[in-house]
Amino acid sequence: MSLLLDPERHPLRPAQAVRDLGATAVLAPHPDDESLGCGGLLALLAEAGAPTRVIVVTDGCRSHPNSVAYPAETLRALRMDEARDAVAALGLDPNAVTFLGHEDCGLPDEGTPAFDEAARQLAEALRGVETVVVPWRRDPHCDHVGTWALACAAASLLDEPPRWIEYPVWAWPNAATDAAPQDGEARAWRLDVAAVLDRKRRAIAAHRSQTTALIDDDPDGFTLSADMLSHFERPWELFLEPRRPCRSAPMPRD
Repeated sequence: MSLLLDPERHPLRPAQAVRDLGATAVLAPHPDDESLGCGGLLALLAEAGAPTRVIVVTDGCRSHPNSVAYPAETLRALRMDEARDAVAALGLDPNAVTFLGHEDCGLPDEGTPAFDEAARQLAEALRGVETVVVPWRRDPHCDHVGTWALACAAASLLDEPPRWIEYPVWAWPNAATDAAPQDGEARAWRLDVAAVLDRKRRAIAAHRSQTTALIDDDPDGFTLSADMLSHFERPWELFLEPRRPCRSAPMPRD
């Protein structure tokens, strides 16, 4: 059975549980994934004063590829500003965001020199991190799967592999498919984010290019639907600690 079906069966951990994570890095495949999947977690980390980093892996420029008003360079700058505004809404310093700048839907393939270089770059950004939070390994988008693979390679380069936690984004509307985590595959738990839900909403809304008709000159442009956004309106966030963690990452804690 999918772990995303009947998710309220999973244990609910209190907001204070974030203190156990220590210095934490959240990896977002695109600007907005950090707010959707981990906005509550990030807000609670900010409240706790925990050292926190947000690492945005791609530039997100393929959301509106045919816009004249927002060509790639303009959209890239806009999405970076949106990410900074979002983390500020969550209570973090806007400078807590690192942009790796990989091309949207263009992450290098494993086994290539470009992939190895990207992994080394990411490993440097993860130095000193105790917990890394990455997209669910089968989250059905090429950049989400690619970010997971890149994070695996980067973690293997660290002297002290961090605690490894995964979060779903596009797996939610695919909860009944094989893309979703299955019983026995991971330990699922929920984090109580009710106290910071308003901050999370403001962070998601900061991504105006993805949630509104701001860019209205590309009929093929992407915006998050109301149905999709509803998955991230809940007073808890769901996290996964796989039974088989990525490479040398520590086993999930009881």
